[in-house]
Amino acid sequence: MRSDEWSKPPRPVHREVIEAEPPAGGANDRPPVLFVPGLGHGAWAFAEHWLEHISQRGFRGYSMSLRGHGGSGPAPDARLRDYVHDVTQVAAGLPRQAVLVGHGAGALVVAMAMARYPVKAGVLVAPVFGGLGTAFGLLGSNPGGTLPGLFGGRVTLSRDQLFSKALAAGAGQAYAQRLQRVPGAAQRQLLTRHEPEAPVGNPPVLVVGSPDDRIVAADTLTWVARRYGGSPLLFPGMGHDLMLDARWQEPIDAIADWLEKVG
Repeated sequence: MRSDEWSKPPRPVHREVIEAEPPAGGANDRPPVLFVPGLGHGAWAFAEHWLEHISQRGFRGYSMSLRGHGGSGPAPDARLRDYVHDVTQVAAGLPRQAVLVGHGAGALVVAMAMARYPVKAGVLVAPVFGGLGTAFGLLGSNPGGTLPGLFGGRVTLSRDQLFSKALAAGAGQAYAQRLQRVPGAAQRQLLTRHEPEAPVGNPPVLVVGSPDDRIVAADTLTWVARRYGGSPLLFPGMGHDLMLDARWQEPIDAIADWLEKVG
């Protein structure tokens, strides 16, 4: 029993959820897919490409914003458990047992949510499970944007950290400028590496990433995938934000193919 969750439950907040339905006559027996963006990102990050594309593949798609992000209500003191609460509440309100797809630190939130909500399947995209290795990696690639975060300030991710050179510079810069400030408490929690509890019901879990990600190291992708009994599905030449990068269609098609395969 998680005593803090009933003695001090997260406060209610408005949650932004964007929906995309399959074409008329599409598969109605498939589970809904809920996209959970990473910290700093909102529902828009998946609504740009992946949300519509997964609906065209016959899955009803949903993209949400965690509290304090996108169109969801403000939450300056939010912690990871608040984000997990948001995800489990949205997932529980969907018409059928859902597939959860999390990106970046949103993948950690999804991994934590899978210990509370019985997912149909889970997909962890470029997962950020925290730890000093992640912090030092960010410092190495963008010291000016990372150093303030170690003292409670804002971490500013650059276009080069998020995307490959194949994405037009203007598009990458515009996406980077849309990122929002992450609450200090949640940011500090990522200084510690997290090992979430096992998922409820042992669902299939896929880890997706790029060996050229400048935020998540290749050995981290392997470590996370092994926790769920598999190997990562890699897309060389892509950046951290696979859902917005130039070759965005390749990962989401691979995810849809995998979902069809696992049933």
